[in-house]
Amino acid sequence: MSHEPQAAGNAAEQELRDTLGTAIGTAQEHLLQNGGFLPFGITLSNDGELRIVLVTPNEPDEDGHLDAEQMLADVQELLKQGRNDYRAVAVAYDASLPEHDCDGITGAAEHRDGTVLAAIVPYHVTDDGFTFEPMEPDTHEPSVWVD
Repeated sequence: MSHEPQAAGNAAEQELRDTLGTAIGTAQEHLLQNGGFLPFGITLSNDGELRIVLVTPNEPDEDGHLDAEQMLADVQELLKQGRNDYRAVAVAYDASLPEHDCDGITGAAEHRDGTVLAAIVPYHVTDDGFTFEPMEPDTHEPSVWVD
């Protein structure tokens, strides 16, 4: 009996965890260093390298706010266009979490085999910077390896 499908599944799961972990860790670093972050992507290339994907925001609106939803859509579109070069991708963005009464890092990773892994990390702004709550599982629908 061959164990290759199980091994392949374990490899895909590890790639998803690595990609999602990199996205969430990068978002935490940006929060701590810059006080915030804009939506971005992380790719795991076919050659095994993790890379960040950023987009340039459009001009701020009249109140000085950037359109983060459009930026997230642009990142997802770039990931979809390059999907043949990736084994896994992740996106990270800042979201309001009313059930936690705070904001949170939302991360979602997708593997080219169709597996999805998503999580949120609620955080609070404190006098000393930020405190992060434990990571929680989240739901996410595939958006890159779909037609």
